[in-house]
Amino acid sequence: QVQLVESGGGLVQAGGSLRLSCVASGSFFSSNSMAWYRQPPGKQRELVAGIRSGGSTNYADSVKGRFTISRDNAKNTVYLQMNSLKPEDTAVYYCNRWSATNLYSWGQGTQVTVSS
Repeated sequence: QVQLVESGGGLVQAGGSLRLSCVASGSFFSSNSMAWYRQPPGKQRELVAGIRSGGSTNYADSVKGRFTISRDNAKNTVYLQMNSLKPEDTAVYYCNRWSATNLYSWGQGTQVTVSS
């Protein structure tokens, strides 16, 4: 059973930055494509960014050029560097496998609140 623990969220002013971390238990982290998702208030969860085992990445149009996903396989950790934050980035952020169907159990997420 893989466990995902997200951290690094907080309250920040528009234009600010945050760095999120997600630590995954289990021995197969390095072979999995991982992603960050977010769920804004009252909305469905959406894909923000993904990173394959080889390091290639993909981003939602809304965050392209502002967010950077990275991973450290030695630490079983995936990161999300978020710059130039906007109020519409306010959401609970989760990490999980980059997959439409074969997901791990969701962690508790980390709240990001961007004030205007």
